[in-house]
Amino acid sequence: MANAVNEALIRDVIEDVLGRLGGGTPVVTQSPLAKPAGDDASCSCKAKGAQSGREFGVFQTADEACDAAAGAFRQLREQGVEARRRVIEIVKGLCEDNAEEWGRIELEETKIGRLDHKIEKLQIIRGVPGVEWLHPEGRSGDHGITLEEFTPFGVVGAVTPSTHSIPTLAGNIVNIVAAGNAVVFNAHPAASRCAAMAVRKFNEAIHRATGIGNIACIIEQPTLESFGQMCANENVRLLCVTGGPGVVAAAMQTGKRAICAGPGNPPVLVDETADIDRAARCVVQGASYDNNLLCIGEKQVFVLDRVADAFMSAMERHAAVRLNGSQLDALTQAAFVFPEGQGAGCGHAATNKDFIGKDVPVLAQAAEVNAPAGTQLLFAETSADHLFVEEEQMMPMLPIIRVGSVEEGIEAARKSEHNYRHTAIIHSHDVNHMTAMGRALDTTLFVKNGPSMAGLGLGGEGYLSFSIATPTGEGVTNPRTFTRVRRCVMVDNLRIY
Repeated sequence: MANAVNEALIRDVIEDVLGRLGGGTPVVTQSPLAKPAGDDASCSCKAKGAQSGREFGVFQTADEACDAAAGAFRQLREQGVEARRRVIEIVKGLCEDNAEEWGRIELEETKIGRLDHKIEKLQIIRGVPGVEWLHPEGRSGDHGITLEEFTPFGVVGAVTPSTHSIPTLAGNIVNIVAAGNAVVFNAHPAASRCAAMAVRKFNEAIHRATGIGNIACIIEQPTLESFGQMCANENVRLLCVTGGPGVVAAAMQTGKRAICAGPGNPPVLVDETADIDRAARCVVQGASYDNNLLCIGEKQVFVLDRVADAFMSAMERHAAVRLNGSQLDALTQAAFVFPEGQGAGCGHAATNKDFIGKDVPVLAQAAEVNAPAGTQLLFAETSADHLFVEEEQMMPMLPIIRVGSVEEGIEAARKSEHNYRHTAIIHSHDVNHMTAMGRALDTTLFVKNGPSMAGLGLGGEGYLSFSIATPTGEGVTNPRTFTRVRRCVMVDNLRIY
């Protein structure tokens, strides 16, 4: 089949696709997180009988989900733009009303991140744009009038991560439905229960309000096979993938258009013109957010030598704890998995999944350091080739690297970012330095003098999305991302001047 997923490629990247971000659970045909009998948190609709599955979006197979979503798309199209607005309001309202409960449910399932930030990511869902972004464009002249409109694809197939399961799912629904589409999710297995729970709740409320069933569908037990089936289904016209390089590569091999939000390893540069105290506060805030699970989060800091000591002292004032050399070595040995017979410094290691997204006390215990209550982040001075610099570690530990000049810092930041072109941050009051770094790294997000989250409107200006399409170039996704541009032309008529 021309559009079938390249099975060999997917199998080569299984661990990255469905195991890298949560719990280290291997992928199997039967999901390891299959819902146990009597699980009320994810079975709230079962008592309503077989019809509930058809109305409330949770399916056993990808083909069933895709077929149901195709029917929902047709219903949405018949009801028009006002129905899209109602769906969006329902999704946003449920996220706000259930933020505390859903944040807790997601944390209990994934066991990564911080509860306060899981809650906040649902509370800020209002920042995701809707139908107001879709303004038709008209042109008129001597030879008539032309109208260009943003129209839907139909059914979008989406992959969501374990790091921000419900927020990414909800944000995707808002953008995708605003564009007039329905959506099918193949969630990360480590966060599949909370995702299915949210889909049920969304669909129950949407069906009551509009009569539309299955506008957002999900495969209850996501597997490698269900991912492939979703991608290959003829109803799916567009893919939206939020994950690591493996799943991005697999999606781009399907032959269908894919909007891919891939990995990042965002560097920070601090120069001598920066407000050092503010820079330290922002770096701690960004790198500690949800235990550094965000792909946009600060992962390594390059600081000019002449202000490095002042910067690290300021970090300590803002609830960060500094590790010495032996403590750094102990944490490195624990936080990375090394080949047998080798240790830190071998250059070939993978992040230990037992440390991804864990709280500071877990890392502090491994480092054998006393971290007082309220500590937000650990940090240590390292070399530019340290594993904590090279790897997107996704834990509240930040390497600090001294550089002799801005030019050296920009080049080191460029190298550490691995050409993902995702996110970069600078703290500086020199416009020339900002310009040079922006041009050199060419990232989708470039944040100046703020925490990384400001790139998504949290502390800065802008709209919110949890899918940032860097490999395929769409950038921060919005409703227009999920539309086709169609042109309607009337020749020599309807001109009114």
